[in-house]
Amino acid sequence: MTMTLSLARRLTASRPFVAAALLALAAPVVSAAASPPASPAAAVNPQVEQAVAALRAITTLQADFVQTDRNGQRLTGVLSMQRPGKIRFQYQPGIPLLIVSDGAALTLIDYEVRQVQRWPIRNSPLGALLDPNKDVARFATLNPTGHSEVISLDVRDPRHPEYGSITMIMLKKPSAPGGWELNSWVALDSQNRRTTVRLANQRYGVALPSNIFRWNDPRGTGRK
Repeated sequence: MTMTLSLARRLTASRPFVAAALLALAAPVVSAAASPPASPAAAVNPQVEQAVAALRAITTLQADFVQTDRNGQRLTGVLSMQRPGKIRFQYQPGIPLLIVSDGAALTLIDYEVRQVQRWPIRNSPLGALLDPNKDVARFATLNPTGHSEVISLDVRDPRHPEYGSITMIMLKKPSAPGGWELNSWVALDSQNRRTTVRLANQRYGVALPSNIFRWNDPRGTGRK
């Protein structure tokens, strides 16, 4: 209990930093920069195709996560994901925050201040993971890793820099869908707010409760 209260106090004291990390994870900040023209279609690297196929092969996923912002502040919790489009970041006890996507929009709920913010998933760095209509391979760049069993993908839409970017790290694992396991990612918004999420204890194909991607509205208007 003492540890939980301590974490909650630190969260309250450093709320601006934590909020910035959550926003980098969940939503873009609209940039005034002009969007460059779309590049002509090019051949997709085979490793990019493998990584995208592995992501699309996920039906459901649960994993423990550690989220770190650019100031080194860390939060832990459990991630639940169901494709297409649904995700939930359930933070550690004592942290009154929740991020959830119902397939259409990402919602950030702060129960302490009774605040709710929503954005379309397609406008978020997490759109590369969640948006079924996003052509990830088209916007992905393969980063050299020097290791045949590690894939690093940088995904950003050059026509929409305000959407931010996400860099995903995948490790070769025969038992994972498509033979590659999502290990971690770094989300970066248009103001260079960086959030790193590392996964552990990934469980695939798990049965998820039907209401897990719903949330209680702290403003007193019921359940969404």
